[in-house]
Amino acid sequence: MPPTVATSSIGPETTLVDLLLKDGLLTEDQVDSLLQESQRTQQPVNELLETRNLVREEDLVREKSKLYNIPYIDLFGRVVRAEILNVVSKELAENYHMVAFNKSENELSVAMVDPSNFRALEAIEFIARKNHFRIKYYLTSQSSLKYIIRQYESLSAEVEEALKGAEQESELQKSMLKVEEKGLEEVVKTAPVSKMVSVILRHAVEGKASDVHIEPVGDETRVRFRIDGILHTSLVLPRNVHQAIVARVKVLSNLKIDETRIPQDGRFRMVIEGHDIDYRISTLPLVNNEKVVMRILDTSENLTNLDVLGFDGKTMQAMKENVKKSHGMFLSTGPTGSGKSTTLYALLDILNEESVNIVTLEDPVEYFMRGINQSQVNPEVGLTFAAGLRSILRQDPDIVMVGEIRDNETAELAVHAALTGHIVFSTLHTNDAFGAIPRLIDMKIEPFLIASSLNVVMAQRLVRRVCHHCIKEAKIPELLEKEVWQEITNVGEKNVPPGIKLTKPLRFFQGQGCVRCENSGYKGRIAIAEVLTVTPEVKRIIVSGGNIVDNLREEFKHQGMFSMRQDGIFKALRGFTTVEEVWDATRS
Repeated sequence: MPPTVATSSIGPETTLVDLLLKDGLLTEDQVDSLLQESQRTQQPVNELLETRNLVREEDLVREKSKLYNIPYIDLFGRVVRAEILNVVSKELAENYHMVAFNKSENELSVAMVDPSNFRALEAIEFIARKNHFRIKYYLTSQSSLKYIIRQYESLSAEVEEALKGAEQESELQKSMLKVEEKGLEEVVKTAPVSKMVSVILRHAVEGKASDVHIEPVGDETRVRFRIDGILHTSLVLPRNVHQAIVARVKVLSNLKIDETRIPQDGRFRMVIEGHDIDYRISTLPLVNNEKVVMRILDTSENLTNLDVLGFDGKTMQAMKENVKKSHGMFLSTGPTGSGKSTTLYALLDILNEESVNIVTLEDPVEYFMRGINQSQVNPEVGLTFAAGLRSILRQDPDIVMVGEIRDNETAELAVHAALTGHIVFSTLHTNDAFGAIPRLIDMKIEPFLIASSLNVVMAQRLVRRVCHHCIKEAKIPELLEKEVWQEITNVGEKNVPPGIKLTKPLRFFQGQGCVRCENSGYKGRIAIAEVLTVTPEVKRIIVSGGNIVDNLREEFKHQGMFSMRQDGIFKALRGFTTVEEVWDATRS
């Protein structure tokens, strides 16, 4: 029989939110915020719970299991025998989010993500009748499900199969020698090459990689994925397929496949597991071959909020206070890949209401936001940041986001917009919040204009999160602990975040490694940040000139704010990251 929802112990009117509130996984404030957002966006609360990441995925599924009266199962680390796994085909597993994971005599154990999906229930009941199985249902998480689905075919197995296909098709290397006869484009459209590239791209998305590197190394071609900021070798291929793989990527990106002497940039889009994925392509000529790097952008990914990104305490308070001002500039600084754009999207989401006109100019558009007018720069036709911003200001905007201030013209226009009643968000490449103002002065912006237009400058980095499934207390080296004490000695007891006790020895944490984090001890990333609010005293420092950076640092301390490193230390003391990660991210 299909699973049914229990009503005896919980009550028919009980909702998932009620359970989460009762078990202390949500606060009253979070529930109120969810209900308000649901009313504003017309999105069901249950959907918002899953997209906003307010509750850990496994905790959320455990609560759902109580609501549906279906036992919860954690499938991470479990290896399922092929004959059991294939009772439910890979296509059915992916379409209906369910897998078979155990079989005892005629009882088949099936894990589902959504037990209210009646089509899935019909499919599994049909399989049960056909094979005379009795079904035992379990509830599992999407992550657990994906872990098992990957066992249908691994990356190396799929690519190996494609390589065999290449050999059967008169060998790929021989095909490459016939380029003059057939044309390289025809060769790279062959099934084995096409399949190899699509398999690599799919596994990169499934593994949450941000970049894919395809590079020749000696007699091999190495495929590396950047996951949580770290590069990992995922696949090693024979060197003779390198040229065909690079050419296939070029064909997808509409690049010149016969041009191997100069770098080329392009992009293409694919739909993987129902997600629109943009790939930004960069090729680089090496001594004897070409290297390809692909940046992966999931444009359909749900935006996250400031809490989940890692902002809290005074930092979050300063950001929210400044974002609600009627005009002025909000600058986010940091190197490439530090999460600046994601933070600005989260801030725009707070301001996204029907009564305001929000226009963005980006390179490229990384997330698509409902209700916001998003434009993408295109230098080939003259649509630069400066030209686009000039046009945007004729579109009656209330809020403007400029992807990056790169030159004097863009800086001048952004400052002008902030001075004429607009809220302007943008990013700048500086090492910390204090370097942003000298950078604007270098762009020939008058100090008095900067003081008048700027509301806040924040700097951020991304550090890896400790895997909460294998977290344990850790001891750090004595010399490192001494450096930590030097950083937080001057914070002041009243400024220390709640729940943290600065007593020796300090308690830190690390992940010991498990199947969920692939034995790295880390899973996901979190932001560490510093926020400088432009107060009257900061304005005086900007206008007066002199040693601006040092004077700003002193004023920053008077504001009682944390530096990025201090923010990271407090996050490490709460078990969110490790001191080593913080030191790596904030090293000068």
